[in-house]
Amino acid sequence: MPALVVIGAQWGDEGKGKVVDLFSEHADVVVRYAGGANAGHTLVIDGQKLVTHLVPSGVLHKGTICVIGDGTVIDPHTLVDEIAECRSRGLLPENSHLVVGHRAHVILPYHKQIEALREKQANAIGTTLRGIGPAYEAKAARRGVRVGDLLRPDRLRTIVQQNIDALAPVVEHMGEASLSVDTIVSEALAAGEKLAPHIGDASVFLAEALGAGKNVLFEGAQGALLDVDHGTYPYVTSSSTIAGGACTGTGVGPTSIDDVIGITKAYTTRVGAGPFPTELDDAEGEALRQAGDEFGATTGRPRRCGWLDIPALRHAARINGLGGLAITKLDVLRGLPQVRVCVAYELDGKRIESLPMDAEDVGRLVPVYESLPGWEEDLSGARSIDDLPVNARAYAERVAQLVGVDIVLVSVGPDRAESIHIKPPFGG
Repeated sequence: MPALVVIGAQWGDEGKGKVVDLFSEHADVVVRYAGGANAGHTLVIDGQKLVTHLVPSGVLHKGTICVIGDGTVIDPHTLVDEIAECRSRGLLPENSHLVVGHRAHVILPYHKQIEALREKQANAIGTTLRGIGPAYEAKAARRGVRVGDLLRPDRLRTIVQQNIDALAPVVEHMGEASLSVDTIVSEALAAGEKLAPHIGDASVFLAEALGAGKNVLFEGAQGALLDVDHGTYPYVTSSSTIAGGACTGTGVGPTSIDDVIGITKAYTTRVGAGPFPTELDDAEGEALRQAGDEFGATTGRPRRCGWLDIPALRHAARINGLGGLAITKLDVLRGLPQVRVCVAYELDGKRIESLPMDAEDVGRLVPVYESLPGWEEDLSGARSIDDLPVNARAYAERVAQLVGVDIVLVSVGPDRAESIHIKPPFGG
């Protein structure tokens, strides 16, 4: 089973960094296929924290090759800084350990400028202000800058000038001046020079790796409910976050994918605007936030917290074709007298058991809860499912039963070692 996709099955922040790091021990290649520096993956090894935004979470395994696929949008300065940070920790020792797809699109200062101006408007989405959306817009409009263009000064200048000219009326209408083309181009070329040893054809590289029988792990960003097509639109990201995006974002055909693992917290969180049926805007929600350290790795913003939403999780299981479920942060629920899960909704007085895709309808949902007994025991030392307290194990098993997907891993703490492996990745 050489090709495995790992995706977030909620609104992001599910703990993908830790799970991908664990699975990367068995992988030869780890590839990011969508999103950009709006995705912060937190890795904790022996108490030391590393947050990656663009470099795949497999970076902690020195024999693993990391690939940033063509479906991503890359802030070149962020990537240069991240590579330097990794190398200062003894990671990415050689240029061959990181491949950056030359077709991936580039985030430039004017993307961040236009996004910041939009977020000041009344209908703000609550973005990370990293320029992700405007970069994908430029891509769709066929005026985007690609990574390969950072090595072509004349082409780069032409495209940047076209973009500055196109955005000038909007920027000026919002009360700001257009940015300097000369400055943008010179800084982008400098970053391109540093990235040049890594730039290559990611699609060909991955095809050769799979053809050679290598284990390739495709690392998703954000979560399924933020998918631009299948999420709670318009409160979504600008790319395909579901498993299918692994193919379009890397140039690997769908018949090459062998399995998909979805990651869910033992509860639910969301950042930014958008409907959230099980949100707890009270002391219980604050308790979850503090116990789970629910503050964004990228923005530092406090995350909205609530009970686990089973219909939303079933939606994610269906659109991704999940073959397994990894449950993270089960330890955060410790000490609660009871733990609730949303098993259905009421909409206009009628019970429904699936998540509507109209954001206004989702905002009017009333959750129907099932209560399960809590537990007081510390879970951090559990290394098998049998080590869990009876009520904690019953909770995890009930979640799997309701979603209809088997559990492959349970995380009982932030450190790599604080994990229960039930089924190894890649069929090992």
